[in-house]
Amino acid sequence: MENKGKLYVVGTPIGNLGDITLRAIETLKKVDIILAEDTRQTLKLLNHLDIQKQMISYHRHNEVEKINMVVGLLDEGNDIALVSDAGMPIISDPGQGLVKYLVENNYEIEVVPGVTALITAIVRSGMDSTRFTFEGFLSVSKKQRIKRLEELKDEIRTMIFYEAPHKILYTLKDMLEVFGNRNICICRELTKIHEEYKNTNFEDEIKDIEENGIKGEIVLIVEGMSEIELEEKRKEELNKINPVDRVKQYMSEGMEKKEAIKKTAKEFGVNKNEIYKECLDL
Repeated sequence: MENKGKLYVVGTPIGNLGDITLRAIETLKKVDIILAEDTRQTLKLLNHLDIQKQMISYHRHNEVEKINMVVGLLDEGNDIALVSDAGMPIISDPGQGLVKYLVENNYEIEVVPGVTALITAIVRSGMDSTRFTFEGFLSVSKKQRIKRLEELKDEIRTMIFYEAPHKILYTLKDMLEVFGNRNICICRELTKIHEEYKNTNFEDEIKDIEENGIKGEIVLIVEGMSEIELEEKRKEELNKINPVDRVKQYMSEGMEKKEAIKKTAKEFGVNKNEIYKECLDL
């Protein structure tokens, strides 16, 4: 392995070029080749840093076909940097397939961390960051988008999404339909001149965008379902279920009858003897 090159996964600024790290600069200077999501975008950064390097286009549309080529360059001893247009590579950007292959085949990889839009956004938003889930971009297909939102509607953690300005209105309307009106934070043009954080809700933001439009790449932060909402939903679901059917369900999952009755009684908030009488012939 000592004769093989190393892959450096390098974080770059998400808007403000001053956010480049010293380590990232040193890495971009010393590598032999740079894999760039968009060579034109990366060239702006390299020119700013007065760095001249061979660049190879490496994006989601050619990633699979170029993995073998990249591996060949590493085998020849070339050190390679992987960068995306902005932020950390692989996070909603190309590179996952390459890194997975290199990990599985014991190539040397080094991550040079940098700014990330999702962390920048949630830190500034003021919304609950104790636990959160990152969803990236939702599908452009309304059917698939609604399907994913339905899977997330009981999520109690804060949710973070990436969205483009021409799609945000459709996304907000679908979320309002599935989630109901929740608090959100629209984080726009992060680290750039027109950076904006707007704490609002679905209904108000939909109205504002319909009247005034919106520009710039967006990080959308959505509050999770509250504990109160979750408890109310649980009670509604229990009202639709017969306790005996619940006992049968638990028994079908391998639980002993006695334990199933005890768990059901606790779940329904009733005396276990009441349920036991109804389950004598099970």
